[in-house]
Amino acid sequence: MLPYLAKKLAQMLPVAFFVTVIVFSLTNLLPGDPTVTILGEQATPEQRAAVRIEYGLDQPAPLRYITWIGRVVQGDFGRSLRTREDVGAMLAARVPVTLQLGFLSILIAVVIGLPAGILAARFRGTAIDVVVSFTAMSSVAIPYFWMGVLLIMLFSLKLGWLPPSGHARFFDDPVLNMRLMAMPALTIGSAFAALVMRQTRASMLQVLSQDYVRTARAKGLSETTVLFRHALRNALIPVVTVIGLQIGALLGGAVVTETVFALPGLGRMLVDGIFQRDFPVIQGAILFIVVAVFVVNLLTDLLYRSFDPRVKV
Repeated sequence: MLPYLAKKLAQMLPVAFFVTVIVFSLTNLLPGDPTVTILGEQATPEQRAAVRIEYGLDQPAPLRYITWIGRVVQGDFGRSLRTREDVGAMLAARVPVTLQLGFLSILIAVVIGLPAGILAARFRGTAIDVVVSFTAMSSVAIPYFWMGVLLIMLFSLKLGWLPPSGHARFFDDPVLNMRLMAMPALTIGSAFAALVMRQTRASMLQVLSQDYVRTARAKGLSETTVLFRHALRNALIPVVTVIGLQIGALLGGAVVTETVFALPGLGRMLVDGIFQRDFPVIQGAILFIVVAVFVVNLLTDLLYRSFDPRVKV
């Protein structure tokens, strides 16, 4: 196990370095002057020049990159140009919100998508299969922001069951926290569930045609035993792969969803940083998202072993 982890980490280092170069370069290509964010529109050229010197913005881009990556390696992500707040502290405050949103979204996707995929495979070609497949395609086709607006109109304005936006810490008020997180998680989880359902259906159909499944049925085992004990476990490996690969898309959906529902998470922090030309905030948020995707992909590889002992790490 340890040699495998060391090999995977060694493979990630060049990719991580390349990503940091891309993140730094694209951030500095954003239009607008960051000194306007710091001083405002009324600042004089002399004041702006002084700020450029103070923040190192007058230095060449390669030198600024070396300075920035050297601090990042030490855990220093810099300070916000607008609020002067430490970016590391901002990430520590915002990341738990996004992690909770992501966890709830995946939970909703698995709870809805996995049974739906099994059901569609079990009744392939019937009305049940058509309805489940059509619902999945519809969920994928609806953008996150539009799904969020529809949920607010239904559950907040029409039925009055849930508050439309805002956030409460889980340990301060668990009930209010879950009520506020329900619609954002459902917004992302519904589209995610459609992907899980489609992959589960395809994997189950492939596994159900195998010889060992036919042998299990020939032995007189019940259809429930065949589906869940013999077929599902082998069909889960592609599903786990899809879930791992979609983590990046899930975090991208969090950017839109957190803005719609006014959640103080990593996605909204990134959006605010882009609009305010706050380079340290943008760089810190994107870098954390990239590292999170790397970690999830590594965990996905390790999960293969638990589902199929034949897979060697």
